[in-house]
Amino acid sequence: MEQVLKTSPFIRVTGTLLLPQTILRLKNLRQEQAENLFEENFAAFSGEDSHAQAGASDLNAYGLMCVATNMHSDGNNATVVTARSLERIRIVSISEDGKSCTWQLAPEEQDLSEQSEQDMLDYIKRLVDDMAKSIQGGRHIARRAKEYTSINQMISFLCQYMSISNQEQYELLAMSSQRQRVTRFIDYLLRQKESISLNLEVNEKLSKEASEFYRRQALQRQLEALQSELNEEGGNPDEPKKSYASRIQAAGMNKENSKALLEEAKRLESMNGQSQEAEVLRNYLEFALSLPWKKEEPFTPDLKEARALLDARHSGMDKVKDRILQHLAVMKLRKSMKGSAILLVGPPGTGKTSLGKSIAAALHRPYTRLSLGGIRDESEIRGHRRTYVGSMSGRILKAMKQAGATNPVMVLDEIDKMMAGGFSGDPSAAMLEVLDPEQNDTFTDHYLDLPYDLSDVMFIATANSLDTIPGPLLDRMEIIQLSSYTPSEKFEIAKDHLLPEVLSEHGMNPHDLTIEDEAIETLINSYTMEAGCRGLKKQLAKVARAKAVDLIETGNPVVVKCEDLAAILGPITVHHEKVKDSNPCGVVTGLAWTAVGGEVLFIEAASMPGSGQMILTGQLGDVMKESARISYSVLKSRLPLDTMEFGKQDIHIHFPAGATPKDGPSAGITILTALASLALRKPVDSHIAMTGELSLCGDVLPIGGLKEKLFGAMRAGITKVLIPWDNQRDLDEVSEEVKEALQIVPVKTVEDVLKETLGVHLSTFEIPRLAADGAAVIL
Repeated sequence: MEQVLKTSPFIRVTGTLLLPQTILRLKNLRQEQAENLFEENFAAFSGEDSHAQAGASDLNAYGLMCVATNMHSDGNNATVVTARSLERIRIVSISEDGKSCTWQLAPEEQDLSEQSEQDMLDYIKRLVDDMAKSIQGGRHIARRAKEYTSINQMISFLCQYMSISNQEQYELLAMSSQRQRVTRFIDYLLRQKESISLNLEVNEKLSKEASEFYRRQALQRQLEALQSELNEEGGNPDEPKKSYASRIQAAGMNKENSKALLEEAKRLESMNGQSQEAEVLRNYLEFALSLPWKKEEPFTPDLKEARALLDARHSGMDKVKDRILQHLAVMKLRKSMKGSAILLVGPPGTGKTSLGKSIAAALHRPYTRLSLGGIRDESEIRGHRRTYVGSMSGRILKAMKQAGATNPVMVLDEIDKMMAGGFSGDPSAAMLEVLDPEQNDTFTDHYLDLPYDLSDVMFIATANSLDTIPGPLLDRMEIIQLSSYTPSEKFEIAKDHLLPEVLSEHGMNPHDLTIEDEAIETLINSYTMEAGCRGLKKQLAKVARAKAVDLIETGNPVVVKCEDLAAILGPITVHHEKVKDSNPCGVVTGLAWTAVGGEVLFIEAASMPGSGQMILTGQLGDVMKESARISYSVLKSRLPLDTMEFGKQDIHIHFPAGATPKDGPSAGITILTALASLALRKPVDSHIAMTGELSLCGDVLPIGGLKEKLFGAMRAGITKVLIPWDNQRDLDEVSEEVKEALQIVPVKTVEDVLKETLGVHLSTFEIPRLAADGAAVIL
């Protein structure tokens, strides 16, 4: 709708805040000029100079329609007129004689509810109340402020006591939104409050409670004022710009990045230093220049030195050490520092994170670490764009800044525990560019917004499981599996690493406290059940704390023996299954893998009159239930029908330790052997254990976790173990100690299994029948 143009007398004012629905006091008017204002409503516009020749270009665009209410003399031959402002207007033109103007209404936007306006007023009154304590006459101002019930009236009243420029006053009027106006005024009020607090702190050293943000702004304004005065006295006004320019040129970045940062520095130099945008830009430039840009000098690694360092800091882990040495060898041959990405997967406490520090030391590179566990926001990796308030860079560039070099060893801890992507983006998708050697030489952080080269970084990611890592991310890393430690490995780690660390942490030396080898072995086997060594270190710390009292009281060195552990740590907390002297028919010993190592698993089978049903108990998973059904079917297909009346017998298969969930296919041949022992009424040697998946055709298929299972068998007292034929390749990872203690027999088919366990020679073409004495014979 087109606005109606109106004409009325007008007056130009300076130094007075113009807002609708407020009281104005117009000073220094001539008598004739003041009387003309009472003839009808008049327009008031602000300008830079009240005595300047009238002209539309000399006035601000927005002003007020006012009505004069009172007139009196100030005693100096000048007249003062009191007026009340009505509506906000916009000037269109000024008459040639400069006494009237044409205008149109420009009403303000009423976008504050009554409640919001009252909340704003209350907040302003609280601010004024706080400021009143620190300035002379402040109590009077605070009492007057409490009387106002209108936002515009409150702003007009307070502005006369504040250091607000004419331009800032006009900006308040030019805002059509009441919400924007009061928000801007609160910024001015907080600035005034900070300025007062800063003066008290500098002059009287009394107040330290000022807002840090506004304090920095106030200090920046004072610094710029001092710099301006120094420049007027002969200083160089281009010094800040040259400082940034020289730092950018000396940073060692490529031409494109250098050009982009020089443009930002030039833009900063042209800005008002007091503006918030200038502060944001300064922070950006400081961050960009704090990053390492120069490529490091090539380093020729010493393989012997690296091997000695890794062996000294870590027991076992031969596969990981070999991979690191291979990487060093390739670096030496190629004379390149190209990085790579390795994923260490293993149970908790197996030394994955600490290995990163050793790798950094072996490579003579800086070490940095960032934890990815629980991250659910993509901006944690890539940062926030500078358009957002409080924006910052992502964790990758923060880690590079912390490392201070372009080729650190960066440990990405708990990469399998990043949360799935949602509203805030997928952090695992952002990691694709970080870990891809074909892309990470131009990695772009949203905050930096410039390509950054990560190709020299060696990434060491750690995880407890591969299940939750997305396939594309997994494809960008070389996977190295870390298995759980054997007791012998734990013993070496405890002697060489854990015990010295514990003694140092408790202020002791090796002469003060000695723990006998037998006691350490008991700690490992009877007081800890874990794949790694964290729990073992905690138990050693308990022993050290308990004996610290004896050491102080007696002053003599303390020796801890095996029989002392019960008094220090209490009863044994870990119980491992042991084999019995003999097993009845239908009971066979299997092997199970757990997160804390291997264990033996007894499988019990019993028959009873019934209708041919099979009952399974022991909290079994679906895969293990299917494995039991396959074993039952294979047994019935191999044994003659008159061996056992399957249709008139119910078979019950039970897996003890019913509170422990069990699943997986590797108990297939164990279940079959238990059923065969029951059907043939022939017991299996209790010192024989087995593991292997069974197919319906009778083939024995490979399984996982062989190293842990064989160790569990040795610990339980097993002497002979049946393993799948295809798992023989995994025996290289099994320690010689375990292989010497066990007779390991590879089997290919169910016939091999029954031959080794029950002495039954069975084949597809040779069907056994029972003799009168119960022995199996071949027909």
